[in-house]
Order: sequence, then structure tokens, then C-alpha cells
Amino acid sequence: MSRICQLTGKTAMGGNNVSHSNTKTPRQFKVNLKRKKFFVPETGEWITLRVSTSAIKNINKKGISACLRDAKANGFLSA
Repeated sequence: MSRICQLTGKTAMGGNNVSHSNTKTPRQFKVNLKRKKFFVPETGEWITLRVSTSAIKNINKKGISACLRDAKANGFLSA
């Protein structure tokens, strides 16, 4: 299972570590993912998603049903 947020589609991003002598070595900025259960009131069931912490903030702000609708529209979530 790759490190991709199921709601926003966020993935790891590349960059460089830069030392004091300005030597650059490749590195990855990984997504801060959490496995979290959410209750969907429309269906009356619990779902488990692997989401980034910024997606959790969006869920708290907009609601789970609106975030699921947006993720399905953007193609990040199937079914």
C-alpha cells in the first residue's frame, strides 16, 4: 500500500537535504498519514480511511459526506 491520502490524493514529494557546505543530497517529504474511522450519518455506517492530517482538518471543517463527495468527483476514492 503506497503512501497516498485517500481523500486529497497527496503523495510524497521530492527535494534535497542541504548541508552547511551547501552539498545537496536527495530526500523525500512524506505525507503525514493516519488510519482513521469515520461515521457517515447518511449511510449509518463506519468507514476506515487512510488520510493525511490536513484532510482530517478539512473533514472537521466541511463534514465527512462533503469530503467523500469531493474525493469521488476528483477520482481519489472509488465506489
